[in-house]
This record gives sequence, structure tokens and C-alpha cells, in this order.
Amino acid sequence: MTWSIVARDSTGAFGVAIASKFFAVGVLCPHARNGVGAVATQALVNPLYGARALELMAQGKAPAEVVSLLIAADEGREHRQLHMIDAHGRIAAHTGSACIDWCGQLQGEGYSVAGNMLAGAQVIRDTAAAYEAGAELEFAERLIAALEAGDAAGGDKRGKQAAALLIHGAEDYPLLSLRVDDHDNPLAELRRLYDKSLDRYQPFVSCLPGRARPAGITDRTLIEAEIERFTAARKAGP
Repeated sequence: MTWSIVARDSTGAFGVAIASKFFAVGVLCPHARNGVGAVATQALVNPLYGARALELMAQGKAPAEVVSLLIAADEGREHRQLHMIDAHGRIAAHTGSACIDWCGQLQGEGYSVAGNMLAGAQVIRDTAAAYEAGAELEFAERLIAALEAGDAAGGDKRGKQAAALLIHGAEDYPLLSLRVDDHDNPLAELRRLYDKSLDRYQPFVSCLPGRARPAGITDRTLIEAEIERFTAARKAGP
């Protein structure tokens, strides 16, 4: 009832973008941690997979081993779908035999796409193709564009309802976490929220306390200057 893309970009940031005819898909399905990896758990979702997968990868276990450990302990494994990528770019996935057609997964350099209850295999093929074609885009925009291509190919065969985007960079908190819980056109709304985040939110987050700057920026004049610099750089383009 969902399709998603998990990816690691050239900066080491992790991202998950997901869409579904299921209310608030962004609550239970996407997971990521800086320096560790990204996970999407879906189909008849097991929400426990996310945190457990990230913890196992943080311990140094490869994604293939992580998937094996998770599904071995889950009697409902044949109803589950999950896929993940780690800090080394390694990918693993599982689509249970009881997942509803069309269902499946494919992967490329630095990303994995998986889905179930889809209009057809073209959904994940077009999602992957758009991600590969979008290398010049900002990471978040690249992920959104990939989902939009999958949506144009038919998406979730039941219709549209929710979408989400999660980006983790170098910090213990996300760079960006956007959710559309219930909307007639969730991907259009997700893109609108992303565009809105560029106004002030994204440059503001860059001023917050972090690993390289534990106190962050507290001078509001400097914060406003950073917002202006960010906006000017966006307008100037690459």
C-alpha cells in the first residue's frame, strides 16, 4: 500500500521519501540516523523494525544481516516489506510472500526503491530513473522528484492520501522532517511544504546547536544574516 525510496547522498546525508494511500504514513514507516543509515518499513508495517534496524547497523552489522535478524524474530514476516541503506552504501530488502501485488524492490548506486499494492512495476522503475536523473538537484528535491515520477506511473493502486520526507545529516536531529498526513494530492503538498521550508526554516536550523558548534548562534542579527545569505544563494543558483 506504499512505495518509498531510501538513499544516501554524496555528503553522507540519509533520506527517506514515502507515499501511500494510508493515513499519516510518515509516522511509522521512515527512519534514519546520522552516520548510520536509513530504513523504510511498510506493507503490513512493523514499526519496531525502524529503531531496531538502526541500532543493529550502528553496532556494525551489515544490512543483509540486519534484515535476516529482524524477519527471523517476526512471525508476521511474510506480510512485511522493508529496505535499508547503511553508511557504506550497502543495501538490503525484504518483501514477504503475502505482500499484495504489485510488490517488489530494486536498487542502484546509493539508493533503494520498494513498494507494495502498486499499480505496477513501472512505479518503482520510474521512481528509480527519476532519482538517477536528478543528481544535480538538492537531495530533498531529488527524493521528492523521484516520488513524483512514481506517482505519475500510477503509484499506490488504491489512490493517494499521505506522503513524508525525512533527511538526516551530521546532527542527531533531522535536517528536515515533513509530513502530509491526509491530502487529496499529498505529493503536491509535500513539495509545497519543502518550498516553504526554504523561506526561513532550513537556514534557521543551520544556526542551531550542533556537533561543530555546540552553542549554535544566539545572536538574532546573525541568524537573520544567515537567512538572508541562504536566500541570496538560492536565488543565485548553482
